Amino acid sequence: MKGIILAGGTGSRLRPMTSIVNKHLLPVGNYPMIHYALDKMADAGIDDILLVIGKHSAGLYVDYIGSGASWSVHVTYKIQEEAGGIAQALGLAESFVGPGEKLLVLLGDNLFEDSLKTVVNEFETSDKGAEVFLKKVADPRRYGVPVLENGLISSIQEKPEQPPSEYAVTGMYLYDSDVFEIIRSLKPSARGELEITDVNNVYAGQGRLGYRLLTGWWTDAGTQLSLLDAGLWLSGNGNA
Repeated sequence: MKGIILAGGTGSRLRPMTSIVNKHLLPVGNYPMIHYALDKMADAGIDDILLVIGKHSAGLYVDYIGSGASWSVHVTYKIQEEAGGIAQALGLAESFVGPGEKLLVLLGDNLFEDSLKTVVNEFETSDKGAEVFLKKVADPRRYGVPVLENGLISSIQEKPEQPPSEYAVTGMYLYDSDVFEIIRSLKPSARGELEITDVNNVYAGQGRLGYRLLTGWWTDAGTQLSLLDAGLWLSGNGNA
C-alpha cells in the first residue's frame, strides 16, 4: 500500500504565522506538525510515501524530512502549484500509485491518537473501495457528516444545519486505485475546487464507502485554539 500525505494548504486561519512558514511545519509539542503524519504512516507499516506540498517552504520540508530515513521510509515530493482542493491534490499522486494498488491518505493537519496498522492491513486484503475515519464530536455541524445505513455510508453532508449523525468525517481516508478515475470525473465546486467530499459521495453512491470509528484523541489543527490543544495534548501524553 502507498501512503499519501497532503500538506499543500495555505493555512489562512493561522496567519500571520503561516505568512512565514507553511502550517504543516509549525511546531506542535517538540516537532513540526508534519512529523506526526510520517510517524503514523511508518507505524502502519507503509514505507513508500508521497508528500504533496505547496511551493511555500518547500526547501524546509526537504531540510527536515530528507529522504524519510529517520522514519525508515522513502519519501517522494510533489508540488501542488496552485490550491485546487484536496481532491485535486490527491489527483497529483496518480503516477505514484501503481495499477490495483491501494492507498492511505492523510491530511497533514490531522493529529490523532489511534494506530492505523490493523485497519490498513485489513483494507489492503479486502475488496472494499474506500473507507473514511469518523470521530464523534460535540458539534457535527462544523464538519462533513455521514449518513450511516447498514454498516456503510450512504452519503456525506457538508456542514448540515440538522446533522444526520453525531460523527465528523476526519481527514484520513483509504482508497482503491479507482479514486483517480473518480477525481478525473469531478467538476469544480462553487468555490472552484475539486472536493474530497464529492469523491467520497461517488463511492457512497456505489455502495462502496465504509467507515472506521476513531476511539482516541483527534483534532484538525487548523486554528490557533486547535493548534494549542494539539501541542498540550501531545506534550502531556509523551508524544512530543
